[in-house]
Parts: sequence; structure tokens; C-alpha cells
Amino acid sequence: MNEEGLKVEYLSAGANRHTAVADWSQDGVVAYGADSNIALWRPHDNAPRGVTSLLAGHTGVVKAVKFLPKAEGEDQSYLLSGADDHSLRIWTLTVDSVASCIQTIHEHTAAVNCIATLHPRGKPGLGTRMFATGAADASIKVWTFDGAEARVVQTIKPNPKFFPLSIALSKLDEDGDSLVLAAAGTRDIIQIFVASSTDSPDFQVQATLSGHEGWIRSLDFTRESSRSNSDLILASASQDKYVRLWRFHQGKELPAATVTGADASLGAFLPGKSPSNKAYRLKAGEADFSITFEALLLGHDDWIYSAKWYSVPDTGKLQLLSTSADNTLAIWVADPSSGIWVTTVRVGEISREKGATTATGSTGGFWTGLWSPDGTSVTCLGRTGSWRLWNYNKEQDQWVPEIGISGHTRAVTGISWSGNGDYLLSTSSDQTTRLHAGWKTGGPDAAITWHEMARPQIHGYDLNCIDALGNSQFVSGADEKLMRVFDEPKAVAKLLNKLCDIGGGDHIESMPDAANMPVLGLSNKAIEAVDDDTEVQAANPEADREALDPGSTVRKSALDIDHPPFEDSLSRHTLWPETEKLYGHGYEISCLAVSHDGSLIASACKASSINHAVIRLFETEKWTEVKPPLTAHSLTTTRLRFSPDDRFLLSVGRDRQWAVFERDADDRLTYKLLQSNPKGHSRMILDAAWAPATATDSLVFATAGRDKQVKIWRRKGSSTDAAESGIVCVTTITETHPVTAVDFLHRNTEDGTFLLAVGTETGKVSINTIDSTSLAVSSSLNLKPEFCLAKAVLQLAWRPQSTSNELAIAGEDSSLRLYSFDDPKR
Repeated sequence: MNEEGLKVEYLSAGANRHTAVADWSQDGVVAYGADSNIALWRPHDNAPRGVTSLLAGHTGVVKAVKFLPKAEGEDQSYLLSGADDHSLRIWTLTVDSVASCIQTIHEHTAAVNCIATLHPRGKPGLGTRMFATGAADASIKVWTFDGAEARVVQTIKPNPKFFPLSIALSKLDEDGDSLVLAAAGTRDIIQIFVASSTDSPDFQVQATLSGHEGWIRSLDFTRESSRSNSDLILASASQDKYVRLWRFHQGKELPAATVTGADASLGAFLPGKSPSNKAYRLKAGEADFSITFEALLLGHDDWIYSAKWYSVPDTGKLQLLSTSADNTLAIWVADPSSGIWVTTVRVGEISREKGATTATGSTGGFWTGLWSPDGTSVTCLGRTGSWRLWNYNKEQDQWVPEIGISGHTRAVTGISWSGNGDYLLSTSSDQTTRLHAGWKTGGPDAAITWHEMARPQIHGYDLNCIDALGNSQFVSGADEKLMRVFDEPKAVAKLLNKLCDIGGGDHIESMPDAANMPVLGLSNKAIEAVDDDTEVQAANPEADREALDPGSTVRKSALDIDHPPFEDSLSRHTLWPETEKLYGHGYEISCLAVSHDGSLIASACKASSINHAVIRLFETEKWTEVKPPLTAHSLTTTRLRFSPDDRFLLSVGRDRQWAVFERDADDRLTYKLLQSNPKGHSRMILDAAWAPATATDSLVFATAGRDKQVKIWRRKGSSTDAAESGIVCVTTITETHPVTAVDFLHRNTEDGTFLLAVGTETGKVSINTIDSTSLAVSSSLNLKPEFCLAKAVLQLAWRPQSTSNELAIAGEDSSLRLYSFDDPKR
């Protein structure tokens, strides 16, 4: 087995919620922070593949990502990233998105929050670039970069002190050498620093702009037009719900509108207030400049997180893109006759239904917005970590939604394939369960791209574990004492059938239409979809505790679509109805497993005593508990697994022991302890997996521990001779770090060997080929660092009933990955 046979089928990771977390390069690549990774996405690719690669390196949450502008003729891009780990990293990115980190710098003493760049000067490839970084150590650092190394040329401490959340850098005059740096953050002021020379910049504060009444989240410079030495315009976006525009004008004379006091471009005034017409004076070398307040942009109802300029190349016409916590994205232009700034486009979640709840992910706003390099697309990041995308359709003269990307925003704690391997379920500490499947975009030879197709569960607790019950049910456990069972609704079944060729048949018609969540509840209720023109009344939870949230009412046309659902549909229309609750545990559910025949659910909870460390069994016909519970452990059980033929149940725990229970020959619902090993590992056991059953032996399993070992166990002798049938360790695989996840491929490979995937606490993944007779390791494949995770591997799951060897990987770094491997023989 070699790495040439590895193919990345799917990468999923939600974005971090920060204004400066993403940038769209001139080469068409969107780079964004996803936990401690940087995700790369090409929105204009022919096939909507989503994330194409994840760059690992940072050890903290990535908060700032920015591309350095490319010099003419350059064949590679430079990417800057800053994170909670106080570091700044510089990456090179080739045209085909092969990335490598060329420098890691620890100059700041706190999280890096924002980055501003300046276009290169000088000849292509020879010019020194300049950029600035703002951090939570209340400092701004100015850097120069020569293509190989960045170095600090100045450290600025704003006075009065504030933590910079946004900075912007520009040349003050196009023909000269003077520079201007605007900085703002956790105060209601914008500080303007000026440097007279680019060769040895020495920024000095020359103006403090006042007017905003809240923290300022975003700053962006642009030239007013393509004319030589046209004025510089600064846009500032604030938590006071307004965008302010400021004009930087060269010369001692003020711009005409300010002199006359007419200022028609203001557009509107705040109630009872008149925006200040104060002129601020700057001096750069011998040149004089003035800053005047240009316009106040009214229209958002909540905090504004970002404002970004786009200048149309041919005409120089300016457009400003703003994103707000009011769930809208607006594009502003100045009216040609009056100069008043108006919104020409407003998109987002402008719901006609009252009562859309935070629980369904429909509120919380847009954290940042980006223009594509050609201005024909915009993308924005929402509260749920998902990217929405709109393309401008010239014929229809409107912005049309396109397929964005979504992903978990916290650790992916559990994954499970449906019974026949058609789709993958994932659950996370971000309190969602998501369904992922391959979209077949055309004929039999068309490419299959993976997407999130449904969000069956949106919960009020962190979710810990999940397992599929056949092909249309699943059970999940969370930081609550009960488990919940969900049934697939008709809307999702039809969507999967249409897009992914999954399921189908008459039984779909007997399914509930869809699901909805009561305003005051956590239980998804089965509902009927309503006609598009039906008016839905606002819910009154005081009068009816089970009142349904009209913000997530499902219209009949909502999922009658020919593409993977957009984010607002995912969070509102793809819930699965909850059919059962399973009680019995005293603490948070830690793990669960469903038998392969679907008749039993085994579960365990967090425990520090023998009383609570029991394993409870629930039968799935009447959903009652099978008593008495199984006892073996004294601390939390970390993993439960049924053997392929359901004859055995394996449990492992924090008390360092494993236990095997055998099914009663007469009573199919009863299991009895066959053997336990209180010293299975020298430290806690974190995972376990059954090997495929062979003709000679159905009792072979692997355990993984914090003692950095994977042990493979088998029963010696025949099961009829109790004295000779003990389970012993026959193979030990030693890793360099604690082993957090293992899984066996569910079938023998072409040459009769087993494949065992191993994941460690540091994110390393390896595939071991194991001889099915001796159980010795015949070869190992360690995945290259770029395919490994930035944090611990939390679960591994080979796809069942698949001819290709596909491995799903759940990570603590909030990523979900699907890799395929060739058989060892090939």
C-alpha cells in the first residue's frame, strides 16, 4: 500500500467567526481560518468541490487571513495568517494550490486579530512588500517582506489604548512615497498614522476620527476613481449599525462639498444629530492633506461586521459590500446625480416568517463579506460557520445564490455511516448533527462531489456520539442523560434519491413530510409541509408550549431542488423528526453503539463510580431497557462496539480495562460477560474495533490506549473448552503519541489481509496491513503531514459495503475528512 493510492474525496470545516478571518485572492482562491487550520476553496471551479485543502501549522484559532497582492508576472501567491497562538505565518501558494509555510514569526505577545497589506512597488518580483498586523497585545506592527523573509520595521502602541480589530494601509498619494495607516477596534475612534517614506517608514499619529458610537469592526481604503491622484476614501463599519465614509484630499483647500456645507452625499442624518463637518489636517513630507466626513450609510438594523470596496475596472465606479448581524449583505453605490449612497442589492436571510430562532441557526448574522476578484461574485460567512455565495447574472440583472460550503465549527465527536454506507452522519460539540453524501451531477461517468445534504439535529447540548439504525434512522447522545432516536423525513429521502441516487421506493410516501422544532423545546416534531402561499401564524409559546417555530416551517417547494441545499434550507428544512427518547443514565452520555441487525442499542455515560459505569441495553421494537444492565467498568466507558455478527459486545474504558460480553444463545436480547481484562493497557483505553470475521475466528479485536499502543487480541483455543478459550494479546503496535482512534476495514482485502486505521492525539493517521492468519503487521502507511489533522483524531470509520476503501476521519480540529485508498495488492 502506498500514498500514491490515496485520494481526498471530501474535506469539510466550518469557518471561525471573525471579521478578518478570510480573503479572496486574485487567483480565485478563498482562504479562511477553520479552527487552527486554513481552508482553501475555489468558488468558481467547474465542479463545486468545496474545500480543496486544509493547511495545518497554527496551534491556536486562526483569526486573520490575508493574501499579499501579487506583483506583475509572479507565478505564486503569498498568504499571511495570524492566530490565537500569537504567531504570524507566511505561506507560498502555487497556481494549483500547493502550499508551504516559509516563515513563522512570534513578535506579538497576544492573538493576532487583523492584517492589512500594501501593493508591491518596484519591478515585478523585486519590490519590497509592506503589511501591518494588529493584535490583542494592543499593538500594531509594520513589516516589510522581500519574498523570503518578513521583518518588523515599526511597532505602534495606540494612545488612548485600544485593541485593534481592524487596520487598513494605503499610499496617501499615488505618485508619492507617503503612506497612511488607519487603525480602529475596541473604542469608537479611528486613529490615522502617516509615514512620509516607504523606504524607512516611521508612522506617526496625525488624526483621531470621531463620530462612531460603538466598536469599529472593519476599515477599507479605496481610490475614488481611476483618475490620477483622485481622493482616497476610507469606509469604517461599526457596532453602532452605521458605515461612515471619510475623504482624504490632497492640498490645503478642502473638497468642494465640504466648503459649501451642502454635503448632499450624506444621504441621511441620525435623529437629533448632525454629522460633524470637522476637517482633520495631515502632513506628509511637504504635502498637505485633509480628512473630511463624507457620508453616513443607514440601512442595517444591527452591528455591522465588515465593509469592503470594489472598484469596477473600466469605469472606476465604486461599490461597497457590507455584512451585518441583521442577517443581510448589502451593496452600496453613490447615486450619480445626487451623490447619495443607496443600497442597490440586499441579500441574505430576509425571512417573511416571524419567529425564526437562534436554535435553527437562522439568526446571528454575517461575520464577513468578500468580493471575487472580478466583482461578479460575493460570499459571506454566517453564524453557523458556513459560506453563502451569490453570482451576478447579467441577463436577469440580479444576484443568484450558488452552492457555498458548510462544516462543523467545533470538534467532530462522532461519525457513523448509514447501514449500507450510502451517506455519512457526523455530530459535534457545535450542537449539530449533519448528513453528508456524494452528489452525482450528471451521467454515470460524471464527477461525484460531497456536500452536506441535511442537518437532522440542532440541539441545545454538545453532542458526543452517534450511530445509524439501518438506512433511515439514527440515535445520538449528548451532554444530557438521555439518547434521542430520529427518523428520516420524506423531504430528505426524496432529496437524497434525486441528487445522490440513494434509496427510493414506495416506503418514502409513508414517511413524515418534514420536522420542526418547538420554540421552547429540543425535540423535533414531525409536521406536514405546507403550500407555498399558506400564511403561517407567529408562535405563542406562552399559550402553547409545543407551538412550532414558523421560522422553520417547511414549504413544499423548499427541497424540490436540483442541487445540494443552501445554508438557510439546511438549518430550517432538513431536520429529522425525533421519535423516541431513551432514559436510564445518571450523567452525560459518553458512547453508544447499535447492533448490526438493528435490534439493540448499547450505551454508557460519564462515570466516576461502579454504579454509574454500567452499560445499558435498549431493544428497538418497543424501545424499552433490557435489564439488568451490564457491569464491568468502574469509570467512564469510552467506546462500545458490536462484533460483525452481533455475537459479542466489546467495551473499553478509562479504568484501563476492556470487557467482552457474549450474546445468550436462547435470548437474543441478553448479553453476559465472557471475559474482561482489568489491565488491558497501562493507561486509559480510548477506542476499540472488531476485525472482520474469518472462517476460523470471529473473535479478533483491537484496542487503543493513552499508553501509545494499539493491541490486537484474539481468543486462543476453541470456545467449547472454557479453560483454553482465554482472549490474549497477539500483536502490539507502538505509536509515538497516545492513540485516540482505531477502525478495521469491514472486509478482507484482495490478498486476504486486514486493514487497520490508527489515529493519534497529534492528528497522525496511519493504515496498517495485518496478516489475517498471524495478525502480525505486514506493512504500514503513515499519511503525509498535509493529510493529517492539526489536533487529535477523535474517530475513524471505514465505509461499509464499498468496493473502494473509503475512510472517514473526525477531528478535534473541527474537520471531517473522507479519504479513499487502493487495496494493498494493487
